[in-house]
Amino acid sequence: MTIGILKESPGENRVAMLPESVATLVKMNVNLLVESGAGLTSFASDKQYEEAGAKVQAKKDVISGADLLIRIQPPTEEEIALMKAGQVIMSVLNPYFNGDLIRELAKRNITAFSMDVVPRTTRAQAMDILSSMATVAGYKAVLTAANSLPKFFPMFMTAAGTIKPANILILGAGVAGLQAVATSRKLGGVVYVFDVRAAVKEEVVGLGGKFVEVEGAIDDKAAGGYAVEQTEEFKQRQAKAIHDQAVKSDVIICTAQIPGKRAPLLIKKDTVEAMMPGSVIIDLAASTGGNCEVTKETKPLLIRVLKLSETLSSRPICLPMPAVCLVKT
Repeated sequence: MTIGILKESPGENRVAMLPESVATLVKMNVNLLVESGAGLTSFASDKQYEEAGAKVQAKKDVISGADLLIRIQPPTEEEIALMKAGQVIMSVLNPYFNGDLIRELAKRNITAFSMDVVPRTTRAQAMDILSSMATVAGYKAVLTAANSLPKFFPMFMTAAGTIKPANILILGAGVAGLQAVATSRKLGGVVYVFDVRAAVKEEVVGLGGKFVEVEGAIDDKAAGGYAVEQTEEFKQRQAKAIHDQAVKSDVIICTAQIPGKRAPLLIKKDTVEAMMPGSVIIDLAASTGGNCEVTKETKPLLIRVLKLSETLSSRPICLPMPAVCLVKT
């Protein structure tokens, strides 16, 4: 069997397999082909792949010579055009939102495995790529917010007086949300958490967060730990509670998502406009539409930051990771 490791598109710093994993597969008599430069953004050189036993080749040679192709992001149009019937692609395909891509792969008789829809069960735990990445995202979101916020996270006692700690609002207490709670508390922030699943309250409180409850939530135990669609009546109560807490928050980190559906809209534009100048919003749900109404998922993100800063000047701006806004004062 021959596995081909493809280089990611600009903006994606990960690689599907590092040299140490290559060495493990080589010992199992698996042939590895690596596109030249595939690991550079993950600090893995072509030389390291070659020393591990892989062959470094150009993209077209990797695709033509591999039985199984692996990638983090979905394959590009160029890569799909080079693929042949009978090949297998393993990637994060997000099939619920990339229907045209899935149909194109099926039309070309290419077998596709979407790693993001592998169920989170004990048996499939080793294949769960979402939890590990969500942990990283929750951690980095807080560090990015702390670096961007024009005030301190912890409370400081100074000769000139006391500086109050920052208020952090986290929407969603999944893997990313809980990591954001833990990191925010370690930095000394006061953390409030919203989630429709009552079962996560104990975890939130255990990490030092304050769980904000809204009565009437539907908690489907058959959903495998994920949130489910809520009634309109509950959404109205939730919207008011979130708005009231958001306008008092220095940082909002959005993580709420529903598998196969658009991310729930939790932060309205008028809520953003009512927030304190200098506030920061980081929307980790941007890939499925975002929890914030003014989230913009565009490339390049830096240009979008500047344009929005000019437009909203003294207001908070909501952008997907890794971009955040620093509001002009």
